[in-house]
Amino acid sequence: MVELKFRCTVNPPSDINNSGKASKKFSENLFIYSSNMPQYLSADKEKELIETATTLIVKGKGVLAADESTASMLKHFQPLGLENNEENRRLYRQILFTGSKELSNYISGVIFFHETFYQYDNNGKSFREILKDKGIIPGIKVDKGLVPLAGTNGENTTQGLDNLSERCAQYYRDGARFAKWRCALKIGDGLPSELCIRETSNVLARYASICQQNGIVPIVEPEVLSEGDHDLETCQYITEKVLAATYKALNEHHVFLEGTLLKPNMVTAGFDCKKKYKPEDIARATVTALQRTVPPAVPGICFLSGGQSEEEASINLNAINQYPGKKPWALTFSYGRALQASVLATWVGRPENVSAAQNQLLKRAQAHGAAAKGEYKGGASGTAGGQSLFEANRNY
Repeated sequence: MVELKFRCTVNPPSDINNSGKASKKFSENLFIYSSNMPQYLSADKEKELIETATTLIVKGKGVLAADESTASMLKHFQPLGLENNEENRRLYRQILFTGSKELSNYISGVIFFHETFYQYDNNGKSFREILKDKGIIPGIKVDKGLVPLAGTNGENTTQGLDNLSERCAQYYRDGARFAKWRCALKIGDGLPSELCIRETSNVLARYASICQQNGIVPIVEPEVLSEGDHDLETCQYITEKVLAATYKALNEHHVFLEGTLLKPNMVTAGFDCKKKYKPEDIARATVTALQRTVPPAVPGICFLSGGQSEEEASINLNAINQYPGKKPWALTFSYGRALQASVLATWVGRPENVSAAQNQLLKRAQAHGAAAKGEYKGGASGTAGGQSLFEANRNY
């Protein structure tokens, strides 16, 4: 009888540090390498990024996404009979930022649109300073919207990489400490395509790398859209595929994961799916997808609401936090519509409704904050609490 022996070794690639040598021998057959290339991020910058990211995902707090573009605000104002001009947009954002300081108990950061980032309240104080005084971190939307991806069946990519480093440097000087960039992928017949997944993953990785070089924490947002009639299992499969590709790209671009946050969709069935699922089903599918794809080095996951009603966004986030599986990241929210729908419906452009509208924001933020701790009991009905906020072909 011939005895067969197998031995596996790890050999250092010849170009790992342009020397062909491993820097440190860990054991007989395993090496740890150190690169001779220039330091990607300084220790101080890494520390700052970690501090910002961890502050944003403190237990029971989440992010208010107030970064709707001018075109997107038109959709909000038209049903109210309001003109979509700069002053009305300023007055509306003023409602969001100038209410009770208690808001900071549930909101850790606010994502601004460029116009709003440089606006002031009626007393001449910048919105950025108002938030900082409350202990809320200013952030900024830096992408420039979805554009068609040629060679695909109606899919998109996201523009805005040109001059991004210069813009991030200026935003940092002006007080922004985190940013957001959205990519959107459709589920359908053969969608999302491999091309779309690869393109959006690389765009997100480039954005994240540029942000970090300028001291800004990138919120990475690969949104799998809820348009269509697909079931929960299909959404889970596609979400896993998209997230796996995203983190592969982030790794290839040497993005410092400890200084990032993820803003994904919850795993839900398509808006037109006939089958209805319980919050516990959504929680199981969502947490499983994240477990299979998101490294533990990522400090937090801030879900987008994806067209859910305000109440659904609270209930499903609560179920996710109550799910008993492994969850090495903070699981919280970065909601726009699911924090603002009742605010708009209460305000309707009338000055006498400002205080009541601010109370609606506080009430909903409190509900989402409780859900981020798995402690939401339900019942925080608002003016638009149970109203579906789904919008097809959403671009903002």
